[in-house]
Amino acid sequence: MIESMAEVRSHLADVLDRARRDEIPTIITRRGKQEAVVIDIREYRRLSRLAEQAEESWLNQLADEAESEGSEGSVSLEEMAALLRTPDA
Repeated sequence: MIESMAEVRSHLADVLDRARRDEIPTIITRRGKQEAVVIDIREYRRLSRLAEQAEESWLNQLADEAESEGSEGSVSLEEMAALLRTPDA
């Protein structure tokens, strides 16, 4: 479901109900550009957990590869995570 900001404003409660009850996300556009999405909070939490797990798995893989290559010029797992979380990194 894709709706403009004006449409969503006129029936926000319906958009929220659709996300929660029917598990149908709504993509919100502004001036024809997709800007945001409304999803059920449980789905948001599930996706956040998946993203965190994927990031942790990827960082662990990088750490394992770095460990097997030696430690010269390497950064810690914590430093790498901080770099990846920094905008425009």
